[in-house]
Amino acid sequence: MKQLENHIRYVGGVTANTDYHHGQLRPVVGVRSRQAVRANRTRPELSDGTGWTYNHAPMLAYWKGQFYLEYLSCPVHEHVPPGQTLLSVSKEGWHWSPPVVLFPPYRLDEEFVYPDGEWTPEGTYSVMHQRMGFYASSNGRLLALAFYGFCPQPSISPNNGRGIGRVVREIMEDGSFGPIYFIRLNRHAGWTEQKVQYPLFTASGDQGLIEACEELLADRIATLQWWEEDRSPDDFYAVKGGTAFNSYRLPDGSIMGLWKHSVHAISEDEGRSWTPQSRAESLIMAGGKVWGERTSDGKYALLYNPSPVGNHRWPLAAVTSDDGLNFDDMLVVNGEVPPRRFYGNHKNYGMSYTRGIEAGDAPPGGMWVTYSSNKEDIWVSEIPVPMRSTVSEPVHDTFNGLKEEDRVPDWNLYSPLWASVSVSPVPSETNRSLELCDSDPYDYAKAERVFPECTAGEVRIRLMAKQSDRGQLYIELCDAKGSAAIRLRLDSGGLLQMLQAGTWTTLQPYEPGNWYDIFISFDTSSQRFAVKVNDDDTSKAYSFSMPAYTLERITLRTGPARREPNIETPLVTGDVAHPDEPVPAVHYYINEMHINPLKGDADPWQRQS
Repeated sequence: MKQLENHIRYVGGVTANTDYHHGQLRPVVGVRSRQAVRANRTRPELSDGTGWTYNHAPMLAYWKGQFYLEYLSCPVHEHVPPGQTLLSVSKEGWHWSPPVVLFPPYRLDEEFVYPDGEWTPEGTYSVMHQRMGFYASSNGRLLALAFYGFCPQPSISPNNGRGIGRVVREIMEDGSFGPIYFIRLNRHAGWTEQKVQYPLFTASGDQGLIEACEELLADRIATLQWWEEDRSPDDFYAVKGGTAFNSYRLPDGSIMGLWKHSVHAISEDEGRSWTPQSRAESLIMAGGKVWGERTSDGKYALLYNPSPVGNHRWPLAAVTSDDGLNFDDMLVVNGEVPPRRFYGNHKNYGMSYTRGIEAGDAPPGGMWVTYSSNKEDIWVSEIPVPMRSTVSEPVHDTFNGLKEEDRVPDWNLYSPLWASVSVSPVPSETNRSLELCDSDPYDYAKAERVFPECTAGEVRIRLMAKQSDRGQLYIELCDAKGSAAIRLRLDSGGLLQMLQAGTWTTLQPYEPGNWYDIFISFDTSSQRFAVKVNDDDTSKAYSFSMPAYTLERITLRTGPARREPNIETPLVTGDVAHPDEPVPAVHYYINEMHINPLKGDADPWQRQS
């Protein structure tokens, strides 16, 4: 058996600066992040139909050409009943169906007395707590799973071994669901078939379902995810300890097991036994889970929050490895933390409980992950592999031939449901544009394009605003840490402006519906840039807003950069005002993007003609 001490480690010299939501990390080129569920308390028809605002612990499967997304939900707070589990589906990972209840709230018909004499009164509702969502069996069945537990107080977690047990139901190819059964009861806590509302799976009469459940029960790797909610003293689990287990297979065939808080172990016999659990001190992470997998390019990736503070779970970062043991190249997958709209117990800020595809087939594209944002909204990110942070070719982008749901090559998109980024048939079906459409009162749409790192360069953007009386579009040229040296914006008063010495200075007016070619030339050796619009031959040098030695990406965003929440923001705050109604939408269109690096001795403001 391998000696595990420091067997898995992060060897990169880069750490995340959590004074910034993006950690001042370079992004993985080409990630698109899409909000699948936006919580809404007073307009539930615009969300999940229930109006519940604690949404968390999402799980993801891809089976027979479709994505399946499961998550748990409570009305306001974590661990305050009732609880339920919902399901949303998508063909392409962009448009998600309205969530439907997969496992409904569970209410005790009569009081329950535990073996030690403690009791739970009649009428008590359970909450849900699951570390596993899906299992695809070898006989072609897709199983969905969840766990019913109890929280006498919010401080008592439902994964303490006293909950009822784990339920299962089949998801059919036509989208319908089979009956709910228990697949494993917490018998050591006194729960038996006579005391629960759903039968055991063995009573189903469906031999195919029984075989699928028995296959899952015999899977020592998959069922190890159940231990913390079960905590049975029998020999069902090879490891007793650790939370939020997942695993991947190493090149030599052994299995690396990962748990929360940097804990890991190795099994060489398919999960029947494990090396002692050990903590990888070099993997600094908050309490929001770690996800590891072997990616389609034969490498390995870990996704987690590289922060030592559990209340502040940002950014969502990725590190990669050739051997599954030594990880390097910390990059950001999602570095956006919008305002938390609804207060609730234990609603940590940021991206929590990341999980990849845990069952089914390999999805198209690269690596897919899901997570909650502020424990109220559910997100999905598609991450191209191999992961890279730089590009070597000049940018000459148009958007023709792409559909709304397509990934835009080499563009990083942050797309809330009410502030979307997608390809649109504007100005025509054959001459398409990237559209940023924003009607969210508390979030923004964001599109980012990495270009070759350079000390000098020329940028040309062809864009149009559908309106000029409201909204803002920020255009920023940034360095590797995301610091914006050059900042322009289309403001809400119909003016194209740039930031100079802390003041937004007007360049010229803009009209709604008109296309503008904006040219920007920059040279970091002089910390200066020049701007012209359309065929204007006027050239003038301006100073950078922040110092930069090189620039390497352009950011387009329908709102100012966020500074809140930060590491000093208290966890307990109230609801924000009027979060449930969209505001009048604004639309911005990017028709072309051209970026050419220049030699460092260029004089950019003399290259405007």
